[in-house]
This record gives sequence, C-alpha cells and structure tokens, in this order.
Amino acid sequence: MASSASSYRGRLAPSPTGYLHLGHARTFWTAQQRARSAGGALVLRNEDLDPARVRADFAAAMLEDLRWFGLIWQEGPDVGGPFGPYHQSQRRDHYLAAFEQLRAAGAIYPCTCSRRDVQEAAGAPHEAPPGEAWTPDEPIYPGTCRPENSKPGAPTRRSLGEGRANWRFRVPDGATLTFTDGHYGAQSATAGVHFGDFLVWRKDDTPAYQFACVVDDAAMRISEIVRGADLLLSTFRQLLLYRALRLTPPSFYHCPLLTDEQGVRLAKRHDALSLRTLRAQGRSPENIRAAWY
Repeated sequence: MASSASSYRGRLAPSPTGYLHLGHARTFWTAQQRARSAGGALVLRNEDLDPARVRADFAAAMLEDLRWFGLIWQEGPDVGGPFGPYHQSQRRDHYLAAFEQLRAAGAIYPCTCSRRDVQEAAGAPHEAPPGEAWTPDEPIYPGTCRPENSKPGAPTRRSLGEGRANWRFRVPDGATLTFTDGHYGAQSATAGVHFGDFLVWRKDDTPAYQFACVVDDAAMRISEIVRGADLLLSTFRQLLLYRALRLTPPSFYHCPLLTDEQGVRLAKRHDALSLRTLRAQGRSPENIRAAWY
C-alpha cells in the first residue's frame, strides 16, 4: 500500500469492447480525483485481451472520450512510461512467467469443464453475507477436475497449450478472506462458499481477467485500485492470487454503480448513455459531472 502521497499510483483500465458510458466516466473520474488528492500518478492500461470483442475503433474512441471528459494520465499506451507496454495484448511474457510460478507451486490445475458443465453441476450462485455490498457473480465451481476428484484413468493435461484446457486456481475451501474497502468498509467472503475455483488461463490461450489484472497491477506498482462495485467479489479472488504469487496487494476502493431509469446497472449496450452519444447531443463534461453531486 502507498506509504506516502508521492508513492500513490492509481489506474484506469478500460476494455475496448464497446463505447464508454456514464458508469465508466464516474468511476474513472473518482480514480483521477483520488490520485490528485494524494499527489500521485494515474496510469492508463488498455485491457485488450478479448480477441472476439476488442475492436480498433473502440480503442481509438476510448482514448478520445476519456480525454474529452477531462481525464489526464501520466503513463499509458499513448504517452509511454517506465512500466510498459500498456496494452495487455503486448504483455504475454509477464503472464507466462506468473503462470509458471503458479503451476510450479501447485496452485492451479487444468480443467476441461465447459461453462455449461459448471452451471449444470453447481446450480445457482450462493448468496452474499448479510450487510455486504457485493453479490454472487457466477456459480460455484463443483471441483470436477480438481486432481483428487478426477476419475481414475482420466487424462491429465499438464501443458499450457495442450488439449485446449482451461486452467483454474484452487481456492482454500473454508478460508475466510477479509479486506477493508475504501468506500464500503470491511468486507469478507469464504472461499469455496461464496466463490470457487476460478479461471486464470482460458482454453483459447488467453489469460483470464482476474489473473492478468493482478499481474499487471503488481508490475505497474499500482497502490490503489478504484473500480465499480460489481467487481467487489473479484477482489477476494485477486487477493488469493497476490498471496500465491508472493506479491503485496494494493488498497481497493469500489464505487457504487450507476443505473438506468429501470434500476439496471449500466453496460456498454446502453448506447444512449455512452459518452460518445452524450457528446453528440451537446452535453458537456461539466454538465454531466454536476449531476453526480
């Protein structure tokens, strides 16, 4: 964690899979304000690891919309910096090194289960503990491919690319994890109850979000992560990865989510609330921000 104002390093980590909307803008603005108030730096990282959804026009629009809204970063894909590259698609060597570290420690295992297999075997996600801000985000993995649960004689895939298997992180069942969020306060969850073994490497040979995020935030020396409350539960998974990789975790600050008129949280499919659309309608960044206070 940051020990002084000058050591504060925050980050913006958008994905070019659609146009940025109001929810992104408020979270990123909060990140910038916290970095400025701490006298620290803000890093922009382009999270372009999803080959099926990433588009060059979204990447260009992302930079344009962020700057139009008034966001300024000191390091990033367009300005450089000491901890680049700042495109995740160019950081494969970092991910491979961390993957081998986890595999050598016995922290991960290959898994041939499809998403449908997991959903059918696990049933509905568990409920969040009373009073917690997060909600379950996926079914609990039933442990089908865990080494001790594998069927006798079943083939075991040990190579990263062999057999097109996913790789999962094995959580310590029954362990209670805690952290203090900068906005929501004390948070806790139990591994194996509120979340299960999760993906670190996908069968399409792509690092999974939880894994890539931890590797990059550590390598870029991020001291505080500011992001939406929909990622609160992800923090517990990432804390396990920090521990397994022997890395010091940053602080976390999760922002409340913006919702539409029906109370549904904003997503990139909400084109009417994208920054690009609002700009075309003549709205100014100052006018948009004024509605938040």
